[in-house]
Amino acid sequence: MAQSASTTKSNPADVHAAVADETIGHGNSPAAWTTVLIMLIGAAVSSFAFIFASTEGNLDSGTVLFWIGVILMLVGLIVGWVMRRAGYGVGGHRVKNSGH
Repeated sequence: MAQSASTTKSNPADVHAAVADETIGHGNSPAAWTTVLIMLIGAAVSSFAFIFASTEGNLDSGTVLFWIGVILMLVGLIVGWVMRRAGYGVGGHRVKNSGH
């Protein structure tokens, strides 16, 4: 059975994109990576604090540590937003386009 011209991919860029290329604009930027890293550290701190607070005698310090982790996650969001506005987000003017 022959394929129609609209379904045949003759453009090398289309073929490359169909293979397994990452989606353009899907968060692959310094701002996104920094945001994720800071938020991951905050989540790890909060997770540790949750278990730490459940042991005897550590409720107060564990609660404080938990909220520090939550604040870190919020700081990660703010840092990502500031970096995106400064041009380090996807398509930003300070991000070098490597052709990917």
